[in-house]
This record gives sequence, C-alpha cells and structure tokens, in this order.
Amino acid sequence: MQSGQMANSTDVEPAQDPDEPFDVITADGKPTGRVKSRAEVHRDGDWHRAIHVWLAGVDDRGAPFLMVQRRSPHKDTWPARYDATVGGHYRAGETLAETVREVEEEIGIIPDPGDLRPLGIRVCANEAQPGIIDREIQDVFLLRDNRPLEHFRPNPAELAALIRFPLETLVPFLAGERSEVSGESIAPGATRAELITARIDDFIPTIDRYFLRIALAAQRVLHGERYVAV
Repeated sequence: MQSGQMANSTDVEPAQDPDEPFDVITADGKPTGRVKSRAEVHRDGDWHRAIHVWLAGVDDRGAPFLMVQRRSPHKDTWPARYDATVGGHYRAGETLAETVREVEEEIGIIPDPGDLRPLGIRVCANEAQPGIIDREIQDVFLLRDNRPLEHFRPNPAELAALIRFPLETLVPFLAGERSEVSGESIAPGATRAELITARIDDFIPTIDRYFLRIALAAQRVLHGERYVAV
C-alpha cells in the first residue's frame, strides 16, 4: 500500500504482498547483494531487515501506557496475535527514513524521524509456523505519543485493532505475575475505544521476553532516563 492510502472496511487490500522484494542479508546484518521476494525469503529462511516502532505515552490522568497492535487475521505470520505497535520490513534498497512509511501505513500518523528513539537491534528467528522460517534483524524504536486511541487510524489491511495497556499492570502481567491484563482497543473504522482483556497466548510467543523488555524500556524512557536499550 502506498503512503497515505487507506483501505476501507468494504475494500480491504491484502495483508501482505508475497512478491514484495527484500534484500537478503547475513546473520550479522551484512548485505549479500541478493534480492528475493517475501514469499521466497520466508520459505528459505533468509535473513532480512525489519523495523519495530513502539508507541508509549502518558494519558490524561498521568498514567504511562504502551500500545500494541493486533495483527490482521490474514497475515502470513502470526495472524491475529498482539505485536509491536508498528512493524514492517525494509523493501529492497530502502533506507530507515523510507521504511518509517510503515507508521503512516499502519496507524495513520506521520512521525518526525527525529522523534524515534533507538532502543537497539534485535535478532529474531522463529520456525513456529508450518512452511515459514522467519529470520529478521529488527531495528527497534520508541515513539512517545500521548494522544488518545481515537486519534489514530488503524489500517484494516494491516491491523485488526490498536490496543493500549497501562504499564502499571502490563509489566507484572508480562513478568508472569498475572494471568490477564485489561486495556483499551480500537478497531479500524471505529470512533470509540472499547475495553478488552488479554492473556499471554494473545501475544506472539518469544524466547527472549521481548514484550517485557520493551515495557520496561518504555517505563524508563517515560521516567526521563537518558540511556535505555533492549
């Protein structure tokens, strides 16, 4: 989907393009000079680059929160699971500034690239789904945005919903101290958020406690700490 173009609920574009070209890289992030389609990369287990942009902020009551997306049920990887607020791949030849297009495409806002706070690089590999070997080098960023959920425009081609969780309850939930966590969710085309309850099986499974590490990093950033990484 082109930047700024939004699908409506009656004409939803595919959740991904299997022919989208990716640069193939090595496991330590070096270019190989080869370009393959998304479908081929996920079939063959080639390393490729991705971006995660996590949105966090403080609500009108002064409570810190973290936002996640619920992936479209039509995604080729982890359909309908909770994931980074915005996630996407570098297309072949793209720079970081160009890949930030994913933020507008997925949730309908245009961030200033200078507001993206780098949290580090994550090496992620999984073979949990039949026929897919997904190996990514992920550039991870945090974007502070205090706006209510109703100010965002989740793209129905990409997201089933955009969700906001209070960090006060999200952190102990992700640490395994609670069986569920409550938050607010807004679906594409909706004008009001609704209350939801999530369990750990709603999230993409990870072996590196990625969601907990992000939640802790968001807490530190919102508290004004200067040096934060995941």
